Amino acid sequence: MLTQVSISLLTGPRLSVSPACPEPFSQGSIMETLKQSVDIVIFIALGLMGFIALWLTLERLLFIRRFKAENYASEADMEKALTSNLTMLYIIYSNAPYVGLLGTVVGIMVTFYDIGTAGNLDPQVIMVGLSLALKATALGLVVAIPTLMAYHLLNRLIRVRLAAAEDKHHEN
Repeated sequence: MLTQVSISLLTGPRLSVSPACPEPFSQGSIMETLKQSVDIVIFIALGLMGFIALWLTLERLLFIRRFKAENYASEADMEKALTSNLTMLYIIYSNAPYVGLLGTVVGIMVTFYDIGTAGNLDPQVIMVGLSLALKATALGLVVAIPTLMAYHLLNRLIRVRLAAAEDKHHEN
């Protein structure tokens, strides 16, 4: 790589890279990579989170439906069995909006980079880029909101089952 060192009394020493030999990790190549891959990576991550949330919700609903308190030696064992996998649902509903927000921030960065390199201040181009960036946040919310509802539904069902088992235990 060809580099030139220039020293100025006002700005101090500066390195400049010769355009004949571009750097492999230049800002342009990083932004191009982000532009090509951000949507797909964010959508895959959120799709995976949504699939896992749906799977865990259905698994917990089926487990609660088949739950029999007499199969457990103690109340702690019952609670441990009933609340299994709820932490993962909590993690998904807590983090899905942030994953979507990350996609939006990167999308906005790419839009501003494109505007800066093209020198184009056409409002239509800017609005299209920003609206496309916001779709990641929307998808994050689409994953988070139903997962939040499922988490609270499951918590309620578990409390009801534990209360019923405790009442049955006190009757005997």
